[in-house]
Amino acid sequence: MPDRTWEEFAVQLAGVARDLLAQESVQDTLDRIAEHTVELVDGCEAAGILSLDSSGVHTLSASNSLVYESDRLQEKSGEGPCFDAARTGEAVLRIRDLTTWTEHWPVYTPRARELGIGSMMGFLLYTRTDTLGALNVYSTRPDAFTEASEHVGWLLASHAAVAFSSARTHEQLQTAMGSRHTIGAAVGVVMERYGITEDQAFAVLTKSSQDHNTKLRDVARTVTETGKVPGAK
Repeated sequence: MPDRTWEEFAVQLAGVARDLLAQESVQDTLDRIAEHTVELVDGCEAAGILSLDSSGVHTLSASNSLVYESDRLQEKSGEGPCFDAARTGEAVLRIRDLTTWTEHWPVYTPRARELGIGSMMGFLLYTRTDTLGALNVYSTRPDAFTEASEHVGWLLASHAAVAFSSARTHEQLQTAMGSRHTIGAAVGVVMERYGITEDQAFAVLTKSSQDHNTKLRDVARTVTETGKVPGAK
């Protein structure tokens, strides 16, 4: 950390935490994490966040095209830092010099070199109850990252995981509240239209949902927008 002390970094990190919690959406939070990573981690030229599940690799945020290319390469080859992090649960992965790296990833490594990646680090984004993805940090230069870079990245990833989890929980809560409101409004429409009780109206919506293999909230949205229950006479 040649240009700042740890005390100065602590002040910057506090500002980052406040900034992340102030974002209005999950995507805004993820994008700001990537931006702050490029700003704060010495040697970092590009940063991104990805997740890995049974359907593949998903780029959640990227500071530039290099991140997208690396993520696509990992998905095509089925190997790379994000796969290692997912399989081993390793919190930090640091590759000092990708140009001489021979330990893993026989397909990913030579193609990553062609992309111009010289060194990289990966940080697992996790909380006590959930693994959210990985924060990946890139440089075109070999040996671009120091131990201080790794410490800064790990601290930033820790704050980022909390902010990511909080933003996602808030968004899920807002969605659930919105769905509940829409369903309640649809129940009222059905009660008035058919002269039935609340329980009977909810049963009508549920049957329509099952008959059409459609989520209940989508059926409810159709009812509130059109006044008609899909499939009902």
